[in-house]
Amino acid sequence: MERIHLQDQGSAVDELRIGGQTRSITVQPAAGSMPSYEVLPSDGVRNRPQNGSESTTGPRVWNVIKF
Repeated sequence: MERIHLQDQGSAVDELRIGGQTRSITVQPAAGSMPSYEVLPSDGVRNRPQNGSESTTGPRVWNVIKF
């Protein structure tokens, strides 16, 4: 298990890798009171959106209500 933390003036990014594969990515914007959000990692292959362009990034998910 590997935890990676990157931070600059714009945001802080925490990544969790298990067996060399990214399992979770959490981004905390530094500007204002923006909530943190999670980027869903891809499954290791390129995602193919409907418009035909290729992407290696996953969708972003905001947790609106936390328990």
